[in-house]
Amino acid sequence: MLKKEYPQPQFQRDSWQNLNGEWNFCFDDQNVGLEDGWSEQSDIFQSKINVPFVYQSKLSGLEVRNVHDVVWYQRTFSINKKSEKEYLLHFGAVDYSASIFVNGQLVEKHDGGETSFAVNITTAVTSGTNNLVVRVEDYHQDESIPRGKQSWEEPPTAIWYTNTTGIWQTVWLEEVAVTHIKKLFITPNFDDGTVQIKIHLSNFQSGLKIKYAISMKEEQDFIGTINANQAVMTVNVDLFQNHIFRTSYHRPGWSWTPEHPNLFDLKLVLVDGTEELDKVSSYFGMRKISQKNGMVYLNNQPYYQKLVLDQGYWPDGLLTAPSDEAFIKDIQLAKSMGFNGCRKHQKVEDPRFLYWADRLGFLVWEECASFPSYTNDAATRLINVWNQIVDRDYNHPSIVTWVPLNESWGVPNIQRNRQQQHFSQALFHQIKSLDSTRLVISNDGWSQTETDLCTIHNYAHGKVGEAEQQLEFKKTLSDLNQLLSYYPAGKRIYADGFHWQGEPFILSEFGGISYQKSQQQGWGYTAVHSEEDFLHEYERLLKDIYSSEILWGFCYTQLTDVEQEINGLLTYDRQLKVPLERIRAINNQYHLSTIQINNQCEVK
Repeated sequence: MLKKEYPQPQFQRDSWQNLNGEWNFCFDDQNVGLEDGWSEQSDIFQSKINVPFVYQSKLSGLEVRNVHDVVWYQRTFSINKKSEKEYLLHFGAVDYSASIFVNGQLVEKHDGGETSFAVNITTAVTSGTNNLVVRVEDYHQDESIPRGKQSWEEPPTAIWYTNTTGIWQTVWLEEVAVTHIKKLFITPNFDDGTVQIKIHLSNFQSGLKIKYAISMKEEQDFIGTINANQAVMTVNVDLFQNHIFRTSYHRPGWSWTPEHPNLFDLKLVLVDGTEELDKVSSYFGMRKISQKNGMVYLNNQPYYQKLVLDQGYWPDGLLTAPSDEAFIKDIQLAKSMGFNGCRKHQKVEDPRFLYWADRLGFLVWEECASFPSYTNDAATRLINVWNQIVDRDYNHPSIVTWVPLNESWGVPNIQRNRQQQHFSQALFHQIKSLDSTRLVISNDGWSQTETDLCTIHNYAHGKVGEAEQQLEFKKTLSDLNQLLSYYPAGKRIYADGFHWQGEPFILSEFGGISYQKSQQQGWGYTAVHSEEDFLHEYERLLKDIYSSEILWGFCYTQLTDVEQEINGLLTYDRQLKVPLERIRAINNQYHLSTIQINNQCEVK
C-alpha cells in the first residue's frame, strides 16, 4: 500500500478504505475509450500503475515521458453495503479532468487538477466486488487549463518541468451515516480569544445534537453540546474565558507561531438520541496575520518573513511526494537553515504537507497553477479553482497568504488591459469574500492591482565581479522611490491606474544562484563554482536585504534543484550543498531596526 496516511488530517474519520496501490492502466491516444465502452471493461487495461503516482514518474512503475492526453485507470474494491449508510469516494487530486465510473455508471465529472473532490457513489455500488474506472483528460496544448510549471514540450527546458497527467494524490473510500458532517470551517479570533466552529451537515434532520471537545496537549479544556436545528451550525467558544492573558507575548502557550506551533485538537460527534452518527477529528491554531503601516504582523507583533521558494517536485514522484517523511524532511531542512516559511510555487500542495507545516511551525504562501493564455474559459476555471482551494485549506494555521496570480502569467496584458486588471481585482475580492483572515497578493512580482502586500521579483543582483550592478541592487532595495520606480523584467511594480497604498514590501523572488554539487547539470540566474563562493554571494544578497528599512521579508529562490534548474540550496534529492549552519547564521543576522521599532504600532 502506497501513502497510507489519512489524506485529510483536518477532517479525519477513523474508518476508511485506502485505494492507493496497483491499478490497471492504459493510454487512449485515439480517444476511443468512451465509444468502445471501456468504463465497463477490465481486459482492455494492459498496463499496471502505482497510484497515486502519475505515469510520467518513476514511482508509478511506468516512467513514460511522452505525451498522452487521455488515460484510463481501473481497479475493483469490495464493501458490505448497508441500507442506512452512504459511500463517499474521495480523490485528493487528479490532473486535469476526471470522469468517474462505478460499475459502468458515470457518477462524477470533475475539472481541476490540484483540488480534492468527493463523490457519493451509494446508488452505484453493491455488496461485494465493485468496478471502479477513472478516465482522465489533460490536453497539453489547451492553454485555458491551469498548467503552472508543467512543460508542454519534451524534454522540459528553462523554468518548465516534466508534466503530470492523472491521479497524483490519494484515493480513498468512506462509509458514513446518511446524515453526517459534510464540512467544517474553523475561524480563530485571536484578539478576543474565541474560536468559531461552523459545521455543515449532509441530509439534515431534526432532533440531532453535536458534541464538541477542544483540548491542547491531551488536556481537555472545553466540552459542550448544541442542538442541531439547521443544516449549518455555528459554535462560538471562548477559549480564554475572560482571563487577562490574551496575547501571544503574555501567554505563548495558547498561540500558533513558527517558533511555538501550539495547536488545539477538536473532536466532533453527531448524535441522534444515543446513536453516534458521525465522528470527526480536526485541529486549529490561534493565529492572526495582518498588515498595517507598511508592516506585517503575526499575532499583533511585527513579524519578518524569511521564506524559501518551494516548487514541490521530487525526482521519483514529480508533483507527488514519495512519503510523509519527504514533507517532514523539506520543512525541517528549511527551518534548520533559518527560514520560517515557504512560498509553494505554482502548486496547491497536498494537505499532508500543510498538516506538517501546521505541526512543525512553518508559514505557507499558497499559490495555484496559472493558465498560459487569457480567455473567458481560463478565467472561469481559475475562479472555480480558488473556490475549491479556500474550501479545502481554510482551516490550516500555517497558511498566511493566498497568491492567485504570478508574474502576469495568464494575464500578459494586465499592465494596461482593463479587462485583465478587473480579473485580478475580481480574484482578490473573491478570495477576500471567502476568507477575511489572510493576506492576498494580486499579481506576485509586478503589475499589481489591489493587493495586501507589494511583492517584487528582482534577480538583477549582479554576478561575481559586477560591482556596478551589485550596488544598483542594494540601492533599489534601500530607497522607497527607487523601489517603486524599479522595472522588474521591464514591468512596472503597479499596473496602470494603481498605486502603492502603504502595503508592506516583500522581495518575493531573488537569488537563484546555481551551484552544481551533483552530476545534475543545468542553469541558474547567476553561477558560482565553489562552496565558499556560494556562501559569499548568498551572504552579500542577504546583507543587502537586511540593510533595507523598507522590506518586511523575502523569499529566496529556491529550496532545491529541480530537473534542469540547479539553483537550489539543496540538490534535487535533498542533499546538502553547503553546511546548514552556515546558511542559518546568515539568515539569522536580521533584527528589527530602530526605525522599524519606532514605526511599530498596536494592531487590533
